[in-house]
Amino acid sequence: MKLRRIIAFLSAALLFLTLPLTSSFGPKVSAADKQDEHEDEINAIIDDMTLEEKIGQLFIVHVYGQTPTDPAYEAINLRNNRGGKNFEEVIENYHVGGVIYFNWTDNIGTPLDAEQVQDLSNGIQEIAVEQDSGIPLFISTDQEGGIVQRVTDPATVFPGNMALGATRSEEFASLTGNIIGKELNSLGVNMNFAPTVDVNLNPANPVIGIRSFGEDPDLVSRLGVSQINAFKEENVIASAKHFPGHGDTDVDSHYGLPVIDHDLETLHEVDLKPFKEAIDAGVESIMTGHIVVPALDDSGLPATLSKPIITDLLREEMGYDGLIITDSLGMSGANVVPPERVPVEAFKAGVDILLNPPDVEVAYTSMLEAVQSGEISEERVEESVYRILRAKMENGLFQGAQTSPDKLENIGTEENLNAADRIAEKSITLVKNDDVLPLQQDEEVLITGPSVAKPALLFQLLEEKGFVGSSYATGTSPTDSQMEQAVAQAEEADKIIVTSYTANTNAKQQEFVEALQQTGKPVIVSAHRNPYDVMVFPEVEGYVTAYSYLDVSVNAVAGVLAGDVNPYGKLPVTIPDLYDIGHSLDYTTTPLSAEGMQQLVEDLAQQEEINGDQTVRALTRHLDAIERFEERGLADKVVKHLESFQELLTHFHENDLLTDKAYSYLETESLKLNETWANQE
Repeated sequence: MKLRRIIAFLSAALLFLTLPLTSSFGPKVSAADKQDEHEDEINAIIDDMTLEEKIGQLFIVHVYGQTPTDPAYEAINLRNNRGGKNFEEVIENYHVGGVIYFNWTDNIGTPLDAEQVQDLSNGIQEIAVEQDSGIPLFISTDQEGGIVQRVTDPATVFPGNMALGATRSEEFASLTGNIIGKELNSLGVNMNFAPTVDVNLNPANPVIGIRSFGEDPDLVSRLGVSQINAFKEENVIASAKHFPGHGDTDVDSHYGLPVIDHDLETLHEVDLKPFKEAIDAGVESIMTGHIVVPALDDSGLPATLSKPIITDLLREEMGYDGLIITDSLGMSGANVVPPERVPVEAFKAGVDILLNPPDVEVAYTSMLEAVQSGEISEERVEESVYRILRAKMENGLFQGAQTSPDKLENIGTEENLNAADRIAEKSITLVKNDDVLPLQQDEEVLITGPSVAKPALLFQLLEEKGFVGSSYATGTSPTDSQMEQAVAQAEEADKIIVTSYTANTNAKQQEFVEALQQTGKPVIVSAHRNPYDVMVFPEVEGYVTAYSYLDVSVNAVAGVLAGDVNPYGKLPVTIPDLYDIGHSLDYTTTPLSAEGMQQLVEDLAQQEEINGDQTVRALTRHLDAIERFEERGLADKVVKHLESFQELLTHFHENDLLTDKAYSYLETESLKLNETWANQE
């Protein structure tokens, strides 16, 4: 590095060491204060950068390979216009500001090889800081949880955002953010393109769906902010997406150009609300959506290319001064102008970071030529570079971007995996039950459905619990032959469980369920992706939705079907013409009151799910006290003592005085009762 860059780097490091602590022992430093404190150091770096280096900082790109100089991927990188044959060449050739990891680029394997990913991160950071500019990289990925997560087993796999929405729990949202953030940080990933804060209003939405927390903008805002704050605690930059809101569309912007036809009032009350809340919470980056919003810009351009949306609305009206990042520039929704114009028009619209261009050389050259020709001023480039360097400095990347090998111990710990199991269990929502659930041990069951929805795994889990029957997997769109085979097997079963996968938009799955209904056997559908499937077969006798086909959710479904887990989740969306948002059922028949819970304790004791008369007496005494407070209408006392009761349940469960089933039933009922009284405080 040049001497001036070394001095700037050391100055920044010295300043970092003298910053006041942001713990409970001292005041937190505001974003505005940090900007002022780092301003001289950032400007010193910018002043010594070439135009080419400044342009490079605007890009986050993908590169194939498992190591910084992986020889096995040289041809594919060159063939796919990555700007070099490996990470090292791309960094040297184009001075990029960051990289994005994918599974399909083999940066992150499935299953995860944590040491390989960490070595890759450390290796490319070393290459970056050895360049003349000495600027560390954003290392990014999409780790939302659910159907979009690049880091998988043996790391912690979560059921996803809509499952979190079904729990209504800010605590769970924060917990997922902390665990995801810690595990990413351990791998050297410092930027996460999450959370998705789109408000999903359209049952036919093919790209958001269960990636959303739900259809209530207040719920989406609360859970989104909880995750953002948790990522921040783990020193991972969050990115709220997809601005100004991708929730009400039936077109996937990967393959087409969606149009959001909301009026201004709806946009501000629904779509924009979670972004406003994220900005107030200090979110460090916001990702744009490739969506047309005529009420905000009638030009027909997607938001990513729209100055009225990015600059006029997000920057000026909403006052956002953090990083604005495009969604992937290789998506069809962005390509409404010639390829060389896409990055230029996005930057002119007001973005800072150009994510994942399909041709690195074309994108970089087009930006460089736009500045050299005067179409884009160098001052405008420096505004974005300033924000980029500020984010890197505030997140400690200049003080050391390398990640210690001992951090790998944070990945997939027993505590983390148990947390994922607990969240999945609490998310499962029982929507309809015509006295067909829970299953009975003397019933033979057929579990069938698309293989992607894992009927075989669900049957295996139930078989381990003592149930008998069979499973039969079909294609995502079952063939006539597969339908005939499933119907033949259904003749031998007492009940049929269908694991559906977005059946509300799949005619063959709808036909499949109808064929099974014609057998006259009770049909129970367990929806393992979107919760809307019951719209197209409302007459099924039972309906459960898991918001996920991942193993962690299928395991939770097995617990619910078997009756070991009392369903707790609430619909975070409306099922049009059938069920309102918030609808839920469970297996308890006792009233939701302290008196009802006393009866539940007696029932569980008779089923030998509670160990010892002393345990029963302790639980009953506590509920007696709560009942007295209920009779006097003392909501605060009821809530306080229910929280103590929950602590007592946890203690008894940990000491094997309550079975898993007893704990599930008593805990879920106490949580529901607590919520009822908390709303009266």
